[in-house]
Amino acid sequence: MSAGTARAKATFWLLDAPDSLSVQSHREPDGTGLGWFDRDGAPHVSKQPLAAYEDTTFARRAHELVSSTFIAHIRFASTGAVHARNTHPFEQRGRLFAHNGVIEELPALEVELGPELALVHGETDSERFFALITREIEAAGGDVETGIRVACAWVAANLPVFALNFVLAADERVWALRYPDTHELFVLARDPGTELDHASSLGSRVTSAHGRSQPLVVVASERMDADPGWRALSSGELVSVSPALELSSSVILAAPPARALSLADLGARARRSQAKPSEGAG
Repeated sequence: MSAGTARAKATFWLLDAPDSLSVQSHREPDGTGLGWFDRDGAPHVSKQPLAAYEDTTFARRAHELVSSTFIAHIRFASTGAVHARNTHPFEQRGRLFAHNGVIEELPALEVELGPELALVHGETDSERFFALITREIEAAGGDVETGIRVACAWVAANLPVFALNFVLAADERVWALRYPDTHELFVLARDPGTELDHASSLGSRVTSAHGRSQPLVVVASERMDADPGWRALSSGELVSVSPALELSSSVILAAPPARALSLADLGARARRSQAKPSEGAG
């Protein structure tokens, strides 16, 4: 969620489910995290690994934050241990990143990263993908969109890919990519008028009274309310949210991944993390 150059107060609950073992085992939250920016534009992250059946105090407690931009994420682990170092969002060079998808052949990605592998502190494909984006942003002189284009093009051409859906945030700026059409990703440019009150089928929810007085832009993996303004991104579409909350978009990946993965191609753990409820978790 972005408030642009303004600062908004928002309250997050990452999980809003009964303490029933059957519900928790179905959801299998392997990590919950929140990212935001302080008044100086510095990023902050609060996250905790939460396996099914374990304490969900962090995830169910109301977290009240003030920021220009927020990222909230619930992790279903496909790669890496259930540990704080593997929990989203990740922070690199003043930016925050959360990813939904699977990239395989990580040793090849590590070779490509070279010295920039030092940016990575965990075992996930997501953090390595973020490091590649960070490297390319710096190679482009700080041009974030160029960095994203170059990094995503390399991954799509060289590695097995199930999905690259992500949100990348800097203070007052947001970028989001859907690729390919494996998972959905939605954007909502919301005019002021009523309190923002969003709920997710995964249990995450957010409210913000500032929605009554200022516009907000939300990017989410599903429509979180009945607002008709939600728009699904196209495959390969990169959306940018400016400090003035102006949206621009372009298709940066027109072709499918060179080595596209299906759900059946994934290992059991990754398949459970990526399957939609209707597809089961087998």
